[in-house]
Amino acid sequence: MKLRQLRYFVTIVDAGSFSRAAQVAHVAQPALSQQIADLEDQLGVSLLQRSARGVNATAAGERLYVEASAILRRVERLPEVVRGHGEEVEGCVSIGMAFPLAAQLAGPIMAACRIALPKVRLKLSSAGSIQLATSIREHAIDLAVLFEGEPYAGCVRVPLFDRRLFLLRRANGSVRPGSITFRELADLPLVLPHQPNIVRLVLDRLFAEAGIEPHVAAEADVSADMLAAVQAGVGDTILPLGGTDELPANISAQAIEPAVSLTASIVSSAETPLAAAGEAVRDFIAGFVKQHLSEHPVPGVEPAGE
Repeated sequence: MKLRQLRYFVTIVDAGSFSRAAQVAHVAQPALSQQIADLEDQLGVSLLQRSARGVNATAAGERLYVEASAILRRVERLPEVVRGHGEEVEGCVSIGMAFPLAAQLAGPIMAACRIALPKVRLKLSSAGSIQLATSIREHAIDLAVLFEGEPYAGCVRVPLFDRRLFLLRRANGSVRPGSITFRELADLPLVLPHQPNIVRLVLDRLFAEAGIEPHVAAEADVSADMLAAVQAGVGDTILPLGGTDELPANISAQAIEPAVSLTASIVSSAETPLAAAGEAVRDFIAGFVKQHLSEHPVPGVEPAGE
């Protein structure tokens, strides 16, 4: 088995067709097909399914895709690993950020990192926290800045801050005095995110531990839709507050007791140590976030563990 075959296979899966993959890899399509046929013969399994709409990986092909991608990433990082402890850190670091964190922090982090680590190139993507944790375990990205209710298995974490969840209700756009107990949530119609979602994962676990069967009036996959449902009178929702003190019109926030929080952390693989550039970016982000939050406070956000 050759690295070239693995590269061709990953390229085909990413492209979704042999013709597009041949263009990306700058190789004739018959030669590309022969390389994959040889790879399938060596492994004794079918790796790709061909159809009128393109090419998809089989179950065995999906497993190979994960492992081959990780192998190729390690090979690409070898020069960085060898040179990484020189006077100035350099290399490419792929970072995934949870959607709400990316909206607030991605731009400032990239701008500041470009100044602090001029020879490090960041490759940024956004996704849900659960998906990002999977990407870390599969070695698809180097670092992820995400939310967690409990530490993700297979990940090394640096906690950044805790972000409290609030009950958001149709009212006058303010933070209500007093609080509501977690058990009282059972009496309310709720608009909740649907799975897979870290907020829903944490809430479902806490509801189950408390023996509560929540009244889920509706589900949505983005915060804007949940808030729109609240404004329309469908029910209340449970979310962190935004990046400012202002709430949407006709929405008020009420604290939940005992407090329900998510922890924002920067995580990496427990199996594969970071190269020097990855370590530098991880440490830079941890320091940057701490300073950023001290200068731009967010309601319900506290340093991790406080």
